[in-house]
Amino acid sequence: MPPGRLHPISASIRAIASSFARMGFSIAYGPELEEEHYNFNVLNIPADHPARDMQDTFWTKEEPKRVPRTQTSPVQVRYIEEQLALGNLPPYRVIVPGKVFRNEATDATHEAQFYQNEGLCIGEGITLAHLKGTLEQFFKDYLAEDAKVRFRPSFFPFTEPSVEVDVWFEAPGKEGRWLEVMGAGMVHPSVLKNAGLDPDKYQGFAFGGGIERLIMVKHAVNDIRGFHGGDIRFVYGFDQTTQ
Repeated sequence: MPPGRLHPISASIRAIASSFARMGFSIAYGPELEEEHYNFNVLNIPADHPARDMQDTFWTKEEPKRVPRTQTSPVQVRYIEEQLALGNLPPYRVIVPGKVFRNEATDATHEAQFYQNEGLCIGEGITLAHLKGTLEQFFKDYLAEDAKVRFRPSFFPFTEPSVEVDVWFEAPGKEGRWLEVMGAGMVHPSVLKNAGLDPDKYQGFAFGGGIERLIMVKHAVNDIRGFHGGDIRFVYGFDQTTQ
């Protein structure tokens, strides 16, 4: 039998976790089928919030309804609650790699299911500069020392201020362009309060981005649908020593 190999997503999650581990981050996990409370409410997205329209969501038919999580952000509050229940106060530094789901059409850069890596850092005196430095170090570590990264002002209900993070992407045979790979910002005081922390004492930053898109940038993949298409030839198209 020929030797097997990891799927590029699995190999990349290991590489991403290793990079953040060197910066003091541990790993946390949460349920893929999530309560509305954690997927929306505690993240400062109540039922009448217009930000709910930004995410096309699948829902179960049970009562109360649950949602295949649209992001890994719900683990932020779950993790904080778990740590407080154990008597552990900040600082916290954790990443959350995992699968998420969106009810949207697929194309070369969008999928209905994909993997996301969430990051959370909570402590005293945390600023946007800490977020910028952490992400710049990660992209240099994971992509390349000369990786081109830019930060743009944006809006997310669970962070304030918020930014979107772009990296320069050059697919084979196509012109280079900026590709949005991550949303980030300072954790909104309401989210900290909902999780049981004093927002006057603690601050933090959070970020979340698609893992497939990072692999696309690193390996110049021009169609995200190959990651979940089931074609074994796709898996063998990667040099696992560089993932």
